[in-house]
Amino acid sequence: MGPMTVNEIARRTGVPSHTVRYYTRIGLLRPARKRDNGYKEFTAIELHRLNFIRRAQRLGFTLSEIREVLARAARGDSPCPMVREILSRRLVENRRSLHELTTLVQHMDAVLEQWASMQDGVPDGNAVCRLIESFSEP
Repeated sequence: MGPMTVNEIARRTGVPSHTVRYYTRIGLLRPARKRDNGYKEFTAIELHRLNFIRRAQRLGFTLSEIREVLARAARGDSPCPMVREILSRRLVENRRSLHELTTLVQHMDAVLEQWASMQDGVPDGNAVCRLIESFSEP
């Protein structure tokens, strides 16, 4: 596989070209520059790296975390313990968020059912929306 332009690597990975440029600008990708015109040339290494970045993002890793994983690997240190720790922590956070969201949805269902029997009100200077103003926290 020969060198690729920004648009070519974007097409091969399904990543928008502006994202490829951004990752290059922040140092996640390190393409070479063509001597004759200064265009960036991406190799199979950058293609693999970009696919790695996208996989890590789909698992919930931030770009900052991905940068650290790549840096550890570049130093010859295994990033796997850190990756496990981040994913474990993120899983706990996501479970907590899911629980909070599920509780919110249940509460919204109950409030909407209660509001179905209430008449609409007209703002009168003291009230804006009687529905929200009648709402009391659980």
